[in-house]
Amino acid sequence: MIGGKTVDILSYGFGELLTISNLLAIIIGAFVGLLIGALPGLGTMIAIILLLPVTYAMSPLAAILLLLAAYQGAEYGGSISSIILGIPGTPAAAATILDGSTLAKKGFPGKALGYSLTASTIGGFFGGLMLMFLSIPLAKFALHLAEPEFFLICLIGLMAVGMLSSKDITKSLISVLLGLMAGTVGMDVLTGTERMTLGQPELMDGVNLIALLVGVFAISEILSMISSSLNKGHDSESTGLKTKVTAKEIKNVSKPISIGSIIGAFVGIFPGLGAGVSSWLSYTTAKRFSDNSDQYGKGHPEGIVAPESANNATVGGSLVPLLSLGIPGSATTAVILGAFILQGLQPGPTLMQDAPDLVYTLFVSLFILNIIVLVLAKPFIRLFTKVINIPYFYLGSLILILCVIGTYAVRNSLMDVWVMLIGGLIGYYFDKVKFPMATIVLGIVLGPIAEENFRRSLQMANDNLSIFFTRPISLFLLILSVLSILIPWILQRKKAKNN
Repeated sequence: MIGGKTVDILSYGFGELLTISNLLAIIIGAFVGLLIGALPGLGTMIAIILLLPVTYAMSPLAAILLLLAAYQGAEYGGSISSIILGIPGTPAAAATILDGSTLAKKGFPGKALGYSLTASTIGGFFGGLMLMFLSIPLAKFALHLAEPEFFLICLIGLMAVGMLSSKDITKSLISVLLGLMAGTVGMDVLTGTERMTLGQPELMDGVNLIALLVGVFAISEILSMISSSLNKGHDSESTGLKTKVTAKEIKNVSKPISIGSIIGAFVGIFPGLGAGVSSWLSYTTAKRFSDNSDQYGKGHPEGIVAPESANNATVGGSLVPLLSLGIPGSATTAVILGAFILQGLQPGPTLMQDAPDLVYTLFVSLFILNIIVLVLAKPFIRLFTKVINIPYFYLGSLILILCVIGTYAVRNSLMDVWVMLIGGLIGYYFDKVKFPMATIVLGIVLGPIAEENFRRSLQMANDNLSIFFTRPISLFLLILSVLSILIPWILQRKKAKNN
């Protein structure tokens, strides 16, 4: 294990974490995540994007902790509107509606929120354990990989995302290609040639990822608000919100919590799946192995804790490939990758050698921030339910102002603001025609990494493609990349034939 035993990691990580600035970053991030996650239609991505420009003036550790806390907080926050309104705050909280909203309608919204909060905390802890115990061995293994293997890992990620991120595989693959095209904008790393910069010096370094992410996720959501109703809000109840759940009640649902935590953590590791898939998979699996399966969908606590433990465990799992390989497996971790790069850090196997203090602290942070989310959520539940009632006019205006100021402040560039606005229009239109924007973003992030490693691989082999077949690990990864295309295609064909 890099850096010594697990106990050394824990002691070292806690020592770095327990400073006023770092704890304050976690508290602010968790609060913003809970708040944004509770608002229907916004969710995890927007919570992180709104905070991303703020990280520019922060220390690397505090910046990453701020975003991770928002990530974890938003995953739980999505369950608040799912339970209170029957409207998911995040896609990952959709499965929670089935039993959470039903239990709330029976007069026990606080009890439903209590089950959700406790399961989320346990799931988050398990995800942290997965991150701690898998990242270091995977990073040690990655030190033995070369350019061919990294190219194929990127290829697997792109193919998996393209085939799994949408029900329409054709649209998903088109989205991947559009992302790859956008990723070629800027100066060629190997030759120094300008590519598709339109004569704009601001595009020499490529399309600004932060500005683009703010546009396609936040601005497009504002446009969706405007197109529906500016005065629209939601009516939420503020009674019966005590979240107390006894130890005996938690023990009775320990089995679905365990199922959700395990599934969520492992699903998070694989590109293109994410918290939405893990929550539904956990719900159906827990139902299959439950003695009370006939009570699912009728307000049973097991139907709340299974998806909630899963979507929070996914957070830790999704950070494994990011920290170990430097490859994001989802749009959310792509934003966090952008924050690393802003701070002059490149996630991957060398990060664990060059900045072990940062990595160890991030391992420990998931345990601390889950406790902080738990502590913050209980007293502020009533506040979060009130925020849900804010009309879109005020909410959208505030988000728009924050987006413009934050995007401009990162590089003091009007070009970035234009990229944000154009990205917002594209994101709004693509959402209407059901093109997955997260897939485009991952294409932009992974495309340049894949291209550079592919070209360097050919240089190593004198332009001979056999390098991908003659290296054992490369051959294994190549087979996986083919399977990542064939398996979803076969499943879709089988499903269409049965229908």
